[in-house]
Amino acid sequence: MKINHLTSAEENLMKLFWKLESFYLKDIMEQHPEPKPHQNTVSTYLKILVEKGYLSTEKEGRIFKYSVIVPLEEYRKFLLKELSQHFFDNSGKEILNLLLQEKLISQEDLKELNPAIEIKPLKVKEEFEYANEILNPKKEKKKNKDKEKDKDRKKKKRRKKNNSFKKDHKKSGSKRTAYIFYQRFPPPFPPRSPPP
Repeated sequence: MKINHLTSAEENLMKLFWKLESFYLKDIMEQHPEPKPHQNTVSTYLKILVEKGYLSTEKEGRIFKYSVIVPLEEYRKFLLKELSQHFFDNSGKEILNLLLQEKLISQEDLKELNPAIEIKPLKVKEEFEYANEILNPKKEKKKNKDKEKDKDRKKKKRRKKNNSFKKDHKKSGSKRTAYIFYQRFPPPFPPRSPPP
């Protein structure tokens, strides 16, 4: 069975659906905590979840009865596999180490699951740039400001050079340019006298 990703809003509704397992639209509206969404919004999400394969429908007269197809355990496994693939290089060992480091699970909990397990935390030597940015935002901002100042200085230097070139060009005047042009490309009629 292929499981698709859910948005956070779809996940929130699915948590309610997993509790109910089989339900009607009115059941959702009664069970949903405050603030309750509009009935049309819930209907739209139901349609999307049916298309994604999480729910099935059965028509009973003029109304639909919805049933959960993908159990909560299957969705949990899917999320854990995705997390493992994208952030832990498919290493359960790294996930377990992180859980221990963040104290989300204790070694006693692991021993209860399997008494033969003895776990030594892995030492992580990598430095994460993103974490440094979050922990030390002022240093990063200062570096960025210094870079921007350097760029501004370079731009000002370029502008000065360009402006000085334009001034020199204006000083020489368009009469001089015309004279040079006439020397290279003489007109068919006799040229005027050169400007002083």
